[in-house]
Amino acid sequence: MDSDPALSLPEWVVLAVIDEHPTHGFAVAALTMPGGELGRIWQIARPVVYRSLGRLQDAGLVVPESTEAGRGPQRTIYSATASGSAQVRAWLQAPVEHVRDVRSQLLLKLALIDRRGGDRAVLLARQKTVIQPIVQAVATSRFLDEITATR
Repeated sequence: MDSDPALSLPEWVVLAVIDEHPTHGFAVAALTMPGGELGRIWQIARPVVYRSLGRLQDAGLVVPESTEAGRGPQRTIYSATASGSAQVRAWLQAPVEHVRDVRSQLLLKLALIDRRGGDRAVLLARQKTVIQPIVQAVATSRFLDEITATR
């Protein structure tokens, strides 16, 4: 199954975290805030997390499972649907197509795979096949000759 390209990066991250185990938006937001485990790589503001949850629910990729009782506002616990889980698995193994997205997408995918206790080798091998032609093109172009000639 191909992953849904219409999802934004925040939506993929929210879906992947919920797919690890059912949780609520506040817990996802804590992971993606500046000091959070995933926020050290790429930050997602709390309102974006909650907007992502709504979009994921509308797309049938997550469902509300229960509410967490306690002090403060009730927190809805979401779980991934079978379709959501399948799409996350495909997305986590899909290489990043643009070099500009390596810093955000690739590092997030690697962190999310680690959080699951998964093997990064498949993703890294696929990523190498995407990046290698770019490296070869740059290495064989006059671009490098021009850069080194000015030193």
